[in-house]
Amino acid sequence: MQLEALKTLVLETLDDMKARDITLMDVRGKTPVTDYMVVASGTSDRHVRSIAETVAWRAKDAGEAPLGTEGVNEGEWALVDLNGVVVHVMLPKVRDFYALERLWGAPAEVAPAAASAAPA
Repeated sequence: MQLEALKTLVLETLDDMKARDITLMDVRGKTPVTDYMVVASGTSDRHVRSIAETVAWRAKDAGEAPLGTEGVNEGEWALVDLNGVVVHVMLPKVRDFYALERLWGAPAEVAPAAASAAPA
């Protein structure tokens, strides 16, 4: 799957699952680990787990099986590694504490699914 299509799939899935405060960071040139990081919030442990599981399932269904997932059982911070796109879904208090957007210092944009369909 092409990187831009994968990014769009992730953003649309987060939107479909009612994730909050979706932020897309282009980290190319900052890390060799991935091209994009997406950070989103869930409203409860169950919501965080459900969002992460759905992102992983839809990516796998589209032919891009996750390299791994972390924290899905706990539900405070779940990570889905799709190679070119790494997705972090967190409870708001965890997100505020770790402040990944500030940590990476990458240009961040609020990423509604409709806006993400445009070429980057």
